[in-house]
Amino acid sequence: MANLRTKGKSTIVWVLMGMLVLGLGGFGVTNFGGGQTEVGRVGDTKITAGEYARALQNQINAYSQQTGQPFTVQQAESIGLTQQVQSQLFTAAALSEEARKIGVSVGDQKVADTILQAPNFRGPNGQFDRTAYGEMLRRQGMDEGEFEAQIREDEARLILQRAVATGAPAPQPAIDQTVRWMLESRDVTWREITADQLAGPVERPNDETLKAWHQANAERFTAPELRKITYVWLTPDMLEGEVELDETALRAEYDRRIAEFQQPERRMIGRLVFPTIEDAEAAKKRIDAGEVPFAAVVLERGLTLDDIELGELSQEDLGGETGEAVFALEQPGVVGPFQSDLGPALFSMNAILEPVDISFDAAQDELRGEAAADRAARMIEDQSGDFEDMLASGASLEDVAEETPMELGQIDFDAAAAPQHTGIDGYQSFRERAAAITEGDFPQLYQLDDGGVFALRLDEIVPPTLKPFDEVADAVAEDWIASETHGMLLALAEEEAMSTEPAASHAPAPETEPAAEAATEGEATEGEGTETAAAPEEPEAAAPVGQTVEALTRDGWIDGTPAELVAQAFAMTEPGLTHVVNAKDRVFLVTLDAIHEADMTGEAATEVADTVRQRLEQSLQNDLFDYYVRSVQAESSIQLNQSAINAAQTMVQ
Repeated sequence: MANLRTKGKSTIVWVLMGMLVLGLGGFGVTNFGGGQTEVGRVGDTKITAGEYARALQNQINAYSQQTGQPFTVQQAESIGLTQQVQSQLFTAAALSEEARKIGVSVGDQKVADTILQAPNFRGPNGQFDRTAYGEMLRRQGMDEGEFEAQIREDEARLILQRAVATGAPAPQPAIDQTVRWMLESRDVTWREITADQLAGPVERPNDETLKAWHQANAERFTAPELRKITYVWLTPDMLEGEVELDETALRAEYDRRIAEFQQPERRMIGRLVFPTIEDAEAAKKRIDAGEVPFAAVVLERGLTLDDIELGELSQEDLGGETGEAVFALEQPGVVGPFQSDLGPALFSMNAILEPVDISFDAAQDELRGEAAADRAARMIEDQSGDFEDMLASGASLEDVAEETPMELGQIDFDAAAAPQHTGIDGYQSFRERAAAITEGDFPQLYQLDDGGVFALRLDEIVPPTLKPFDEVADAVAEDWIASETHGMLLALAEEEAMSTEPAASHAPAPETEPAAEAATEGEATEGEGTETAAAPEEPEAAAPVGQTVEALTRDGWIDGTPAELVAQAFAMTEPGLTHVVNAKDRVFLVTLDAIHEADMTGEAATEVADTVRQRLEQSLQNDLFDYYVRSVQAESSIQLNQSAINAAQTMVQ
């Protein structure tokens, strides 16, 4: 589907296919039944509170899945997600209203086909499952009639989109020009200008110069803001020495987790169900004959290997003749057909997992460490109420440390510095609190990720401060030398680049005097001829030889060099030019040797042209549909019920 570029709209997938994918693909979906209050309408097409709540819940669920953390309505509002969902709904309503006005609709068969093809409503056999269909709608708070009406509207909107957006071919000249630009290649010669090419190293200047540099570049020698924080904390590791665990407790824990330490031999199993035993037998014959692999049969059934995966099973889990046949295999293979609770099926054995037999004695050390940490975390949890009461009554952190097992500490916290793996600033929860606390905040108890607790107090904020020169004199000298060296390298590079200008390098050679032509070694003539003849005897130091790269493309790279080198190679327009590249504190010379035009007749050009054509046409279609949607919205009477929107948002978890 095309992406709408109107502000506030996301993908046309949701607009045109409604809740078929996003609406039914979320997790933890809340029942929004009974929400028929209108949050708004476009013309005669209304948007109910239930529709808005479902759409918002699905977007929030998607964010939660992506981040792995709960995402709230308040967070959704803060990033504009609620407005985005409203925009989607009103766009869809405007299109539905336009479809209604011009009489665009679809028949019952199209609605049925859409529902039957939806993967959300398929059972284990890959076919439409009415039970799954009904259960999914129940979770959404919709009945079949309401959902099917939604599908009908979605399909009508899809017809509008196709009618508006299709028939916008990309101009061929634009395609050709883009392909030529993308497939053009170049030959370049490059070399890096390094400090060893200078006359000598840059010496350290006097202190007066360095002090001036220190002041002129103060930001480089300024200490970051520091937050002086006093804290108390207690972690399970601090209490492990106080935890006593007898063998009885350890054996009880071993028995509770026996499934981890004692497991029979298992197999990784897949199950492919067929409508009839005859179908299953026919498939097994084809597999045994080597006509098709098992995976191909799975695909023929409209499924994937993930769809049929049963996971790790023991012979007892499989039971009966199925278990016997599967566990008789000594290497991966397929057995069956056997009758399963879903019908006749073939079973694929994909891997053999050896039995697990870890004795209590072997597991004792692991159990002791884990149990001690768990017991210590529970001890902290039991005492946390007392810690909170002390803080709430006005006790200082020093008092808490003196009267409880909590330990007192101080830290100069730099929010921009990388966290340490040891100490309290290695905990993300502490870092977040330390960065947010103000001097007026009273100490409170907070949780650490490992079951520990902490409280903190901001004593002072030390603003960014220029470090005294005497403390950073060596660093200032290194910085000055590096800057001076870099400047000299740039000057040397510019000088060499000027000496290779095409006008100079390709100028006609001056006519040679006859005497100079006749001169040989030891017979030099006076004047200009003398210099020409003497040059081979005392040559100047040759510049380092560059490295040549042929057929370099725009998306190519040169190992060991920054990307700016390739960019400069394609910024030059005339072969023979040499440019200086100043990138990442390094200096390069790059010479354009040759430009190779794109081969417009090759297979690569055809493939690139197809891709360019698709993207240009997609962009044109997006723009056409965008303008159409804007026009429809502008011509429609839009009503918004903010109080109903606010009420609907309270329905969302």
